[in-house]
Amino acid sequence: MNRISRQVAFLTGHPLTKDRPMSAIGRFLAWQVRSRLNTDNEFHWIGGSKLLVRRGMTGATGNIYCGLHEFVDMAFLLHFLRPSDLFGDVGANIGSYTVLASAACGAQSVAIEPDPGTANSLRNNIALNKLETKVRVAETAVGERQGSIRFTVGLDTMNKVSNEGNDETSRLVPLTTLDRVFEESSPIMLKLDVEGFEGPVLRGAAQLLANKSLLAVQSESRDADVLALLRSHGF
Repeated sequence: MNRISRQVAFLTGHPLTKDRPMSAIGRFLAWQVRSRLNTDNEFHWIGGSKLLVRRGMTGATGNIYCGLHEFVDMAFLLHFLRPSDLFGDVGANIGSYTVLASAACGAQSVAIEPDPGTANSLRNNIALNKLETKVRVAETAVGERQGSIRFTVGLDTMNKVSNEGNDETSRLVPLTTLDRVFEESSPIMLKLDVEGFEGPVLRGAAQLLANKSLLAVQSESRDADVLALLRSHGF
């Protein structure tokens, strides 16, 4: 019941649907039917962009119901980026932010996603939008060192770095730093969605954070150490 209550609250309270909540609820109900009839569903999105979405992709389905799943962050991106810009999507998942950046805004993107299955869905959305010349995919985790690290499987947008050694719930993936990913060019904007791993990610990005061309960093974390690190670089 709590899950249903949270879903109804999201649909009826979202900034883009609170004035017409029944439309969002209608799209939600239509998706429940459509996603059971077809595995992959092509969703026509903003500015002629598209997403391939399947049942269980919780972040992507919010875009179907309400237009922009994460309204504030996505709206900021849409207003901020220009075609000459480079965008860094850290924890890209299936590519919602990358598609907005490169299909809707026309910017170049580097999409970083460590989970192999999710990275495949990311590449499918890049191909669907014909963005192969605009987007580089880095199939790796990022942190404060190079090597490998365990990463959960099967948790959709909640996949994250894992301290567990259970092969059934996690796998080893490559690990590098943001400074290495962006050693040849610096983005103007970074989006971080790394489920609590922001500290190590940013500690591996000292050169990038010091680069004056990086103007914006979006992060889910409000951890004091993360905020202090960003403020130390002038953010």
